[in-house]
Amino acid sequence: MSGCWDASEGLFEAERDVPILLVVAVALIDRDGRILIAKRPEGKKMAGLWEFPGGKVAEGETPERALIRELQEELGIDTRASCLAPIGFASHAYDDFHLLMPLYVCRVWQGNPQPREGQELAWVRPARLGDYPMPPADVPLVAQLRDWV
Repeated sequence: MSGCWDASEGLFEAERDVPILLVVAVALIDRDGRILIAKRPEGKKMAGLWEFPGGKVAEGETPERALIRELQEELGIDTRASCLAPIGFASHAYDDFHLLMPLYVCRVWQGNPQPREGQELAWVRPARLGDYPMPPADVPLVAQLRDWV
């Protein structure tokens, strides 16, 4: 038997009684192969950490529709569902909720990304993403993204 579960840990992570939060994220990739990341502004949870743009999926909303909405609200850019390619996801247990976050790649959009919510933006080469401190849920996405790009 593999060592993937230790009986001393009690319940599997999925059996904890915490809400599941569905959020969606995107790696916008420019013509030079750089990826856009955003720094969480002061006053927000996990302020100062870098993340892929995106946000919460509203009830009744598809992940793609949520991402299109979030990109418009956060960055002032427009894209279509056909321009979004899912490449992986993160599943991470925080203290008070469990985060499920699909990651998409997008290479086609209209407009120039602008920080509309007080965030700082950076275009980063895939090999340098690890140089930026990120929330725990985003960290495994970096490896998935590097394998894909």
